[in-house]
Amino acid sequence: MIRAIRQGGFFAFLCMAVLTAGPAFAADVNIAAFFGHWKGSALSESEISIHFQLTQRDIDVRVGPAGSDGFRITWATVQRQKGDPNMPEEVLKETTVDFQPNGRPGVWVGKAGDPLATGEISWARIAERTLTVYNMGIRDDGAYDMQIYKRTLTGSGMELEFTRTIDGGVTRTAKGRLIKFSN
Repeated sequence: MIRAIRQGGFFAFLCMAVLTAGPAFAADVNIAAFFGHWKGSALSESEISIHFQLTQRDIDVRVGPAGSDGFRITWATVQRQKGDPNMPEEVLKETTVDFQPNGRPGVWVGKAGDPLATGEISWARIAERTLTVYNMGIRDDGAYDMQIYKRTLTGSGMELEFTRTIDGGVTRTAKGRLIKFSN
C-alpha cells in the first residue's frame, strides 16, 4: 500500500513536471526563424472547378526583415487550373506584403493601405512553429474572400496549408512542402 502511494506520488510529480514544462516546449519561435528563400510544391483541391479539382502548384516564398521589428513576405505560385485539362495554362500569381508589429506579441498587421479604400486587410501571427498570414477582401458582390496561409517549420523544411473561403464556404485548399534554398 505504501509502495502504491509512493508510486502514485511519483506519478503525480511526473505529471506536474510534464505539465509545467509543456509551455517551454511549445514556445513560439521568433519571426527570424522563417527568414529565407523557400521553394516547393503543393497539391490544390477545388470545390468549384469540374476539370481542375486537383492540381499541382509550384511555390516560392521569401521572408525577410522590413522596418522596425517587421517582416516582408513575398509568395509566388504557379497555378495550373485553367485552359485544357490535358495541357493546363500556367499562371504566375505573386503577392508581397510588409507586416509591422501591432503591440501584441507575435501579431503583425499588414501594410497594404487603407482597408476601406482597397477592400483588403492582412494580418499575421506566430503560434508555436507556425506563421499564419490572413488576407481578407470584400468582393464586388459584398461577400468576403478569406485566404489563410499556414507555414509551419519542420525538421526538414516548411509545410504549407492554404485555405480559401468565400462567404463561409471553402472553395480551395492546398497542402505542400518547401525546403530552404538560402537565407
